[in-house]
Amino acid sequence: MNHTVSQRYVASIRKLKEEGKIRSFRQFAQSVDYLPQSLSEVINGRRDVTIDLLYKTINHYQLNPTYLFEGTGAMFCCEKDNGFRVVTVMVDQHGEENIVHVPVPAQAGYASGMSTQVMQEELPTYSLPDYQYKSGTFRSFDVSGESMEPSLLEGDKVICSFIEPGFWKHSIKDGQVYVVVTTDDVVVKRLYNRIMSHGEVEAHSDNNYFLPYSIPIGEIKEIWHLKTRISKFDHSRTRQSEDREMVAQYKEIIDRQNKLLRVMENSQIRASV
Repeated sequence: MNHTVSQRYVASIRKLKEEGKIRSFRQFAQSVDYLPQSLSEVINGRRDVTIDLLYKTINHYQLNPTYLFEGTGAMFCCEKDNGFRVVTVMVDQHGEENIVHVPVPAQAGYASGMSTQVMQEELPTYSLPDYQYKSGTFRSFDVSGESMEPSLLEGDKVICSFIEPGFWKHSIKDGQVYVVVTTDDVVVKRLYNRIMSHGEVEAHSDNNYFLPYSIPIGEIKEIWHLKTRISKFDHSRTRQSEDREMVAQYKEIIDRQNKLLRVMENSQIRASV
């Protein structure tokens, strides 16, 4: 067993069995739609628990995510008391996890907590061939507004990897860009980690017109680390090519002026002789 989350998970389901809330591990596996032999491998430390299995178990048996991810608090609690949200994953017909895209019109509903059924019906899913998207949970979001210009433009799409809440304290790196999902909004910001000292993150925009602000950890439901930006291609001449052309024109003007100065200097020398 490689991960402490898996160890806490196994301890939790053993507790369920001790208290008589499940008759057997086989019955438990069936209740969360999981193969009994795969669950046996998790219990015996030969594989780690999956995010999908965590999600199903938390929903069915009220496991406390804070305990699972951080090792603090009681093993079980009411779902309404959870500070953060367990991420719903979507899989294809082969059981491979898809990337879920959250467009601007759906972001308010996503922030407030879409049900699994609504997500399946309304949010598009897709996969990418690059190996980096084959391990982990990924989500993409539309960028809206001007706050992250010039780094990100309105209409861009960002593909992000999920950061488990138990790792926020150490995984959020100062000055890197993240998507933060609160109960009210979905924002793309450059974060500065103040969790250990103040229980919050500082959200900064790349557009200096927008002032930084703090987001308390208690208001955050999900954090996603930006990996890839998808932008529209502009077929018109780029600013860089225009700048190069302007520099070339200035250089040509200066060369002509230098030639003219040399001609004038030579004329003056001949006149003095």
